[in-house]
Amino acid sequence: METKQTILVVDDEEDMRFLVCMYLENSGFTCLQAQDGREALALIQKQTIDLILLDIMMPNMDGFSLCEHIRGYSNVPIIFLTAKGDEWDKVRGFKLGGDDYIVKPFSPGELIARIEAIMRRTYQAKKQDDLSFGGLLIDEKGRKVTVKGENVILTLKEFDLLLFLAKHRGQVFSREDLLIRIWGYDYAGNARTVDTHIKTLRLKLKESGAFIKTVWGIGYKFEV
Repeated sequence: METKQTILVVDDEEDMRFLVCMYLENSGFTCLQAQDGREALALIQKQTIDLILLDIMMPNMDGFSLCEHIRGYSNVPIIFLTAKGDEWDKVRGFKLGGDDYIVKPFSPGELIARIEAIMRRTYQAKKQDDLSFGGLLIDEKGRKVTVKGENVILTLKEFDLLLFLAKHRGQVFSREDLLIRIWGYDYAGNARTVDTHIKTLRLKLKESGAFIKTVWGIGYKFEV
């Protein structure tokens, strides 16, 4: 049986969340709800989300701020679903990384059609870009990592380092080589930066952290 895709609805209006979730569930999606940005972040960190429907005007953390924060570590599809229909708001939403922008009131049919279109674009090629090692799954395009289905929140450099090692599994790289490849030639730090990131990666990946091997006197490699 095909696993249902999970959509997170982030809106401070309970009636709106209920209505949207009803449309989504009737169309075969699993729906999660959050009443503001902070609650949404907590859910995103706990489990895999396939798409986010995001209101803008919310307490604690508005939709623009939440989108910008998420784009720091993930390319999960985001559709703004909001009453703010000004052109400037739309432009800002797209510049912050939104994939689509729907103004309330909306047609249920149009909402589902746009969601399905973005899902097709995003996930058709996804399987070809996923790297899977036991319980560890690295989604290159989405820049997401899961261990046994649980999201692992990584910084940009942590993700880049893990992805590079995983794509070159079995090859040994010195600290200096990794520093150049991941941080660049003009990086002012030293090779111990690599050690720090490797240590943090292993902790965050839990048992999958054992795939990152230390090659004494040389550097590191990824080996399953």
